[in-house]
Amino acid sequence: MSSLTHMGRSSRALTSAVARSSAARANLNAPRRTLLTLTAAPGRRQTTALAQKTAFKNTHSHQTAVRAFSQSLPRLNDEDEDQDEEDPTKAERYADETDVVIVGGGPAGLSAAIKLKQLANADGRELRVVLVEKAGEIGAHTLSGAVLEPRALDELIPDWKERGAPLNQPALKDHMKLFTKNYAIPLPHPPQMNNKGNYIVSLSNYVKWLGEQAEEAGVEVFPGFAASEILYNEDGSVRGIATNDVGLDKNFQPKEGFERGMEFHAKVTLFAEGCHGSLTKQLFRKFSLREECDPQTYGIGLKEVWKIDPSKSKPGTVVHGLGWPIDNSTYGGSFIYHMGEDMLSLGLVIGLDYQNPYLNPYKEFQRFKHHPYVKDLLEGGECMTYGARALNEGGLQSIPKLYFPGGALIGCTAGFLNLLKIKGTHTAMKSGMLAAESAYSAITADDYSEEKPVVLEDFQQKVKDSWIWKELYEIRNCRPSFHSPLGNLGGVLYSGIDSILLKGKTPWTFHNRKPDHECLRAATDAQKIDYPKPDGVISFDLLTSVSRTGTNHAENQPVHLRLKNKDIPVERNLKVFDGPEGRFCPAGVYEFVEDESGPEGAKRLQINSQNCIHCKTCDIKDPSQNIDWTVPEGGGGPQYTYT
Repeated sequence: MSSLTHMGRSSRALTSAVARSSAARANLNAPRRTLLTLTAAPGRRQTTALAQKTAFKNTHSHQTAVRAFSQSLPRLNDEDEDQDEEDPTKAERYADETDVVIVGGGPAGLSAAIKLKQLANADGRELRVVLVEKAGEIGAHTLSGAVLEPRALDELIPDWKERGAPLNQPALKDHMKLFTKNYAIPLPHPPQMNNKGNYIVSLSNYVKWLGEQAEEAGVEVFPGFAASEILYNEDGSVRGIATNDVGLDKNFQPKEGFERGMEFHAKVTLFAEGCHGSLTKQLFRKFSLREECDPQTYGIGLKEVWKIDPSKSKPGTVVHGLGWPIDNSTYGGSFIYHMGEDMLSLGLVIGLDYQNPYLNPYKEFQRFKHHPYVKDLLEGGECMTYGARALNEGGLQSIPKLYFPGGALIGCTAGFLNLLKIKGTHTAMKSGMLAAESAYSAITADDYSEEKPVVLEDFQQKVKDSWIWKELYEIRNCRPSFHSPLGNLGGVLYSGIDSILLKGKTPWTFHNRKPDHECLRAATDAQKIDYPKPDGVISFDLLTSVSRTGTNHAENQPVHLRLKNKDIPVERNLKVFDGPEGRFCPAGVYEFVEDESGPEGAKRLQINSQNCIHCKTCDIKDPSQNIDWTVPEGGGGPQYTYT
């Protein structure tokens, strides 16, 4: 453990940040140990660095309040030379220098961090790698099915079994079902869906373990630090990131304990924000990274984990489903994974290119659980947790340019999900490892100079030469095939022929032509859907499920869900689409309520930001693209377990 050397104002600011971070975690009932270290990068401005070491112990409570409403906050800027020194929101931010900064502590970000330290340690080099994660602890915002293919893990940490990786339940049997309203009809499944050699896991627990491996390798992990701003050099290249200010009230005024955000300056910045990252959106625009690819298309995945009757548990059994309750014009599917120890993971994924504005993904999932096949598994059991997250479905055609001056995109923020396998963890990890190799080569090269930005052009080629590209190329036509007039039936038939017989070797490539937000029909052209009421045993009301996510945000903080135009929700979305915000959100964040300040019968959109589980669906599906999802204070959001 290194010693802490005080360096005037910067040190005091950093110490205060530690206290602030610890207080935030205490509020989430997640005790942890904290180490302070001094790091000075050779040849740079001396700075004090905080290395936040966590025990990755999850002890938070699920008794969390929901439905808090607040207002939005414009981003504050501290670069005005004439700033008022008495205004703490305009104080100079503390800046820390590092070699590589990674935004996001999921599989891709942690794999990149571990690989960087492995390369440096093998060469006997000092390489400082900092990883910032908005969740209060590593893994708390991670949600997936998940059946893990260990291919990338085998490459990254070959002795993972000896190191205690939480891959305890091998996948033993695969089943594909066509669900009708009352029956589950067996179907053959493509060879890509064979799970022999894979493991049914809790991805949140797996990511916690990866975090421990990163710390052991020497990575400085900063949970509870939300990257909210991209920093640029004068030449336009990425310089690093800044975390958001903490301790502002909903009226933008500093509260007691207010802290300015911190800056992290790096030679290379890797963005691993997960699907539809808030900073990644800015990079797409600034560097035109999506000019030569199809629009990304997304799905919303909803999941519960149940403790079931031991007599019904079949550890290692993997079931994937098509059909009911999803109609033939809507893309989607279901999964049921027997995790072992009488735990069952089940969920529903619905393509966000759905057309009917009355479709409610959460209620479709609750209805799915009443299918006789599913209900029989759940009766006598107990729902332990719930969660939801958007996922990339666009595949090969939607992968953007991956690099830009000063950094790169890795993992699901770029979109490497293999939709036919229904897996993206292994490809995300591999992309992080390849980016690490490119970054390490660039910043240790003999011709490296701080006078010019690092451009990881070879990273794009590394991905194309890897098994990531081979996997995605083979199944590139499967998802777009569902856009045919034959709907799901045509997509299933084509995908079966393409994957089983042709193995993706066709001379043609289908394309994703339209972004998801353009797919909604007007309410006048759509059929309302009558959903059954939850019974409180198998199906649940939304707020009960939200409480099971453990989500928590400081109530008196600026809302992180920002409307570009406050009139659009009522004047366009409500009038044309009958208010889809209240249905596409799987956490009850948005609701149209009576506007007491308006004429009789007037409505307004209320934003219950306290409920947000960081799924990003609103930013994707809003037909007016009027909602901008930004990061709240670090440490807020869901506190996932078992997921």
